[in-house]
Amino acid sequence: MATISHCLYCFESLAAYLEHRKSMSLEDVQESWERYCKDADITSKKPLPALRRVADSSASASSLSTPSSGSTLSLDNNTPATSTTSLPSQSEPEPAIITESPLFVTWNTVSRSSGETSLRGCIGTFEAQELDEGISSYAITSAVQDMRFNPVSKRELPSLEAVVTLLTDFEDCDDAVDWDLGTHGIRISFIDRGRRYGATYLPDVAPEQGWTKEETLVNLMRKAGWVGRKDEWQDVDLKVVRYQGKKESLQYPEYKHWRDWVEANPSA
Repeated sequence: MATISHCLYCFESLAAYLEHRKSMSLEDVQESWERYCKDADITSKKPLPALRRVADSSASASSLSTPSSGSTLSLDNNTPATSTTSLPSQSEPEPAIITESPLFVTWNTVSRSSGETSLRGCIGTFEAQELDEGISSYAITSAVQDMRFNPVSKRELPSLEAVVTLLTDFEDCDDAVDWDLGTHGIRISFIDRGRRYGATYLPDVAPEQGWTKEETLVNLMRKAGWVGRKDEWQDVDLKVVRYQGKKESLQYPEYKHWRDWVEANPSA
């Protein structure tokens, strides 16, 4: 599943891009995060912000998170399974270390007054990526190349939240509604009047919008560019693939707290 280190790496990659400097590698981020966790545990009875979030999430480990809404994507018909290289012990701050996976990176703007989030950019791929390269690439791409929004600027960083979603469990659906609201994301593809269409919604789009399965499918077809009559959607031969997503999110103040610690402890 996605981890806090992955979210830290999104901020680190985007900040380095906007500041025209070299970014830390994912391995460096993961190692420094482990040291940061140990240092916080040793020096303070009060966990640091991100550590409190880890504790909160572990307390509800029986429930899986689902990805953020509204996404652009790179379609690929052959989606390899997510691979893992090791399973950490319970004393380690993060779960399994994942080396490659299909993924999405979402940027949200966090309201100062209410704390509510709104989509700022989201781009991903169904082709498995080496996470060091993939997360960095899509963190930048989703921030500056999502055509629905203006590119993210350096001054916006303090208002952002990073969400990383790793995609798993891809299955062909028996029919257009062979998937569960709130559990599955769906990817559709179809041909209508000689034109090919394709689009996806991550798992929590439909619940967030309060849509039924039919409403979800119609809106997804619209997202793909289909302009047919709403009551004719069932006449279209839809190919539907369902999948699940494991996500983690982190807001800028938590990244800044960790980054300041890294700079203050260069040899830690």
